[in-house]
Amino acid sequence: MKKRGILLVNLGTPENTSPQALRKYLKKFLSDRRVIKTHPLLWQPLLNGVILNTRPKKSAKLYEKIVKDGEFPLLTYTAAQEKNLQEICPDVEVAMGMSYSEPSIESSLESLLSKGVEELTVLPMYPQYSGTTVGSVFDSVMNFFLKKDHIVDLKFIRSFYKEPLYIKYFADKIKETLANEEDIEAVVFSYHGIPLSYVTDGDTYPEECTETTRLIMEELGDFPHYQTYQSKFGPAEWLTPATDDTLKQLPGQGIKKILIVAPGFVVDCLETIEELEEENKEYFLENGGEKYVYVSPFNEDMAFAELVKEIAEKK
Repeated sequence: MKKRGILLVNLGTPENTSPQALRKYLKKFLSDRRVIKTHPLLWQPLLNGVILNTRPKKSAKLYEKIVKDGEFPLLTYTAAQEKNLQEICPDVEVAMGMSYSEPSIESSLESLLSKGVEELTVLPMYPQYSGTTVGSVFDSVMNFFLKKDHIVDLKFIRSFYKEPLYIKYFADKIKETLANEEDIEAVVFSYHGIPLSYVTDGDTYPEECTETTRLIMEELGDFPHYQTYQSKFGPAEWLTPATDDTLKQLPGQGIKKILIVAPGFVVDCLETIEELEEENKEYFLENGGEKYVYVSPFNEDMAFAELVKEIAEKK
């Protein structure tokens, strides 16, 4: 019987909250051609000449807000899921890798191969496919094996937003919150945005976000809800409606008590903790909102490891 392995892949984090660490992290992240499609001859001078001389200081202050015991939540929770998965899959070699920080995807793949793994499942921790996230992970994995004489049986998970356990998890959490907060008037689904031009080029991400919302609402039943996109970067046109604009407008439309959930995220990170729980909450309350309840994703809940195990065991 072949030895099996599972690699969990997430985005990554800076080494610390210093502007220097943020500069290093952002340089790698924003140099990925999957993330920024602008030709390097145009993009790199802008990145190195302007963005990396201004944004790291601002980003460092945001990361300082979310650091806990010297570690960033994304790394803490991803490591917890690696541990959870290893616990329920004792006969499988489990590792985690980061696209733009340590442990890198490449070093984690080397570690798995050194342990004799012959059947490998790679699961990017993004429920919906986008070239900016899952596509980038695919490139990294393929480039790693491109240089290897030894190739393993590889199972790459493109997306898992349709998995019943995934849908049930978010539906149950929302139901539980609505039961405890009986005056909630609407649910807001916030997904990370991408440039509209990427969708024109064929990225199926918004379709999968919309289907995610539909499947969760199918479990919830008839209840007012909105789907929005957050985290816009740069001047290009991105997916709309924007989360911040929507939250500023809802109180004026009579929706003053909301539940907000981000089912495009598996673990809490800067975009959920600082952007959703703080910045966007402030927008909503400043514009007349009265109640703002955020529902967190899996984080360290064993339910995610059980979901990964089920996905990995499917033929």
